[in-house]
Amino acid sequence: MPDLWTDLLSCLELHPSTAPTRDGDPKPRAADRPSTLATFEGPNQHLEYHRLFGGQLLGQFLRAADLACPDKAVKSAHVLFAREGKSDAPVRYVVQIQHRGRSFATLAITARQKGEVVATAAVSMHAAEDGPEHQTVAQVPPVLAPEHRVRLDLIPWETRAIGDLDAPAAHEPDYDLWMRTPEVGAELGQALIAYATDLNLIGTALRPMAGFGQRGNGTAFTSATTSHTVWFHRPFRVDDWLLMRHHSPVLAHGRCFGRGEVLTADGTLVASFAQEALLRFRP
Repeated sequence: MPDLWTDLLSCLELHPSTAPTRDGDPKPRAADRPSTLATFEGPNQHLEYHRLFGGQLLGQFLRAADLACPDKAVKSAHVLFAREGKSDAPVRYVVQIQHRGRSFATLAITARQKGEVVATAAVSMHAAEDGPEHQTVAQVPPVLAPEHRVRLDLIPWETRAIGDLDAPAAHEPDYDLWMRTPEVGAELGQALIAYATDLNLIGTALRPMAGFGQRGNGTAFTSATTSHTVWFHRPFRVDDWLLMRHHSPVLAHGRCFGRGEVLTADGTLVASFAQEALLRFRP
């Protein structure tokens, strides 16, 4: 079995799909231009459980958008998770380009597995342009020292944090995580950040509840991401230090909501994200 980092990178290497069209897939017409409809496919992560991690789908959605519209960069992606994906079959990404202008493009992407819809994404893309800038964010502290290294399942790169999402005591619903990947091509940065944003928001929502940690999924509670949005504001390098700030303002009616920011070590806001998830506690 490959190491997690190599395994993840291989998942982001999508290729045009030559699989036969299944019932329910869009049927290209003879009059359609090749740029209007594209289909890509990539391998799944080799994990110890048999469902797909939502971060994999997020990263692959962004890579499919990049491949379908290479002259622009993703500025936002809103993903709805329709059903649980399985690790025993590849996921096909059917990309419909709804609009493609000089500055902006809009894509609708459907992720299908065994003919069924696993997730859908609305992706907005933008060609880089200049203009005035300002931001209003809390000050970024210095990068944590090496003794604050933490090991997080599914994030196969260097991470540092104060606090533990599995600590038994109750805490405020906030969590800061410093991260830095090994050296990697800039074209994979957005996909890797999108992947990482799916891991810790549910755990952050659980922090005020004494005795519960995010490792309790499947025993103390059941959780699953239902929708996830990520916005990209500025270029960045994912192999430089980035601070991911997580905050969850509400947990109610079997759902939790969280949001976050991604900042560089010098305090530049480069991305934002938000997520709603199913969170049911067992009696």
